[in-house]
Amino acid sequence: MGTSADRTEGSGGAWTPLKHAASNYARTAARGLGGTRINAQRVLSRHVAVLGGAAAAAAGARAGSTGVARLGGLLAGIGDSGLAPTLTQAGLAGLVGQDRFEVLDGLITLIAGDAADVDSQAARDAACDVLDELFGDAETWAQLDSVGVTSSMLEALLTMFLAHYIYNRVPVLAERLARLTDPAAVREADRQIVQMVQDLVALRMPDDPLTFDWSGPAGAQFADDAIRDVYEILQNLPQEGRS
Repeated sequence: MGTSADRTEGSGGAWTPLKHAASNYARTAARGLGGTRINAQRVLSRHVAVLGGAAAAAAGARAGSTGVARLGGLLAGIGDSGLAPTLTQAGLAGLVGQDRFEVLDGLITLIAGDAADVDSQAARDAACDVLDELFGDAETWAQLDSVGVTSSMLEALLTMFLAHYIYNRVPVLAERLARLTDPAAVREADRQIVQMVQDLVALRMPDDPLTFDWSGPAGAQFADDAIRDVYEILQNLPQEGRS
């Protein structure tokens, strides 16, 4: 987490209030407070303005939107027919029988691309978090192939992906938190703000997500709607005691 970077940091305009909010959040984290909720809300709301507003933020989230649809299809395939047929269907038959490193690396690239830009890297990091959650301690092919997916798991993992992806796109915050000398404080600050995003994601799931056509127009529309909705929510978060 915290990979968004500061690689495209700007100055003036909407950047100034975002930098103030990120610095305040980091300071509260440094005092062992984990970052206050209102400071987290300020960071999340103000970063949307830096991205050009909710509509522009959603339009620019191409790796995230594509990732939602592809992850949904992957999870549905595993839930419906298992890992091996799903890999074969995705053109990744060469991964059948391989170990954790090979399989997860191939799946992350399938979901999020090759990290050619900041957006793709944010999606790759989010996909890594989700697949680690899905496969747990599984290392061998037999262990990986034994993992199943239910409809409720699919929804939870899509929500997790969205939360981590959006957090990874927040400029400035990663750099501010990286200045802290207490790794535990950084982890807690990361966790709190990601959890806040995750709590705000409200997916309008299809009736049967395990048979839904994630690779078709309906899947693309679902992903676009999910991205748009969460950025609109973030843009409108309350910011009492503005600073």
